[in-house]
Amino acid sequence: MEFINAIILGLVQGLTEFLPVSSSAHIRIVGAFLGTGEDPGARFTAIIQIGTELAVILYFWKDIVRIIGAWCKGLVGKVPRTDPDVKMGWLIILGSIPIVVLGLLFKDDIETTFRSLWFTATTLIVFGIILGVADWLGRKRLEVKDLTYGHGIIYGLAQSLALIPGVSRSGGTITAGLALGYTRAAAARYAFLLAIPAVMGAGFYQVYKAFTDTSGGHEPFGVAATIVATVVAFVVGLVVIVFFMNYISKRSYLPFVIYRIALGLVLFVLLGTGVLSAYGN
Repeated sequence: MEFINAIILGLVQGLTEFLPVSSSAHIRIVGAFLGTGEDPGARFTAIIQIGTELAVILYFWKDIVRIIGAWCKGLVGKVPRTDPDVKMGWLIILGSIPIVVLGLLFKDDIETTFRSLWFTATTLIVFGIILGVADWLGRKRLEVKDLTYGHGIIYGLAQSLALIPGVSRSGGTITAGLALGYTRAAAARYAFLLAIPAVMGAGFYQVYKAFTDTSGGHEPFGVAATIVATVVAFVVGLVVIVFFMNYISKRSYLPFVIYRIALGLVLFVLLGTGVLSAYGN
């Protein structure tokens, strides 16, 4: 059953990572219904996100290579610092700082308190409403080229909220972008590029911990099952990101807002009636 559960969670991760519905919340919720009802854990969740982030890297491969190349040349003066790709490189670095700092400061809470399903239900609803308001009222005029360093910091702070399951990494950053006046496509594009260092860093940090942790703590999934889930997440995520980037260029986020609120309310009912436990078994 371990591998079947891992495949299911990998599928869930791939389906939800790029949608503004919180993949970590879905992993947490679906995990509660699998097998013993255990929380899959922050470690497992972070590691399988490497799969979906590899899908982002593949999708934006040409952009990433161009940005890295220009940024490196900018360091030695071969490319002007005003070059859009050089600027994007610095924006990604700057926007990644908040989640690294806050992730280290609240490490213990992220792995324990914040994984309560009461937290998850609340953030699903609250941030779903905020996303809806930002999508409705946002001017949607600014493009990626209009990004400023100040906006990069705001994006970064919004991304750091995703340390709490239910907020959504893409949802939080896209909401910030819409509120700042960026188009839906521009907000999503920078959000996905910004997520690469944070997600890959957190994932490989947890891989390192998995091989060096001698505390003897229990992990629901072994190495092989985690790898399987990561591969599944990559394949499914690649399909979803193509769909999502095409979808948002033409439609609003309203369906996702409604879904988040509905899921949060259902989760409250399941917790209130004892069907689900806030922290699993």
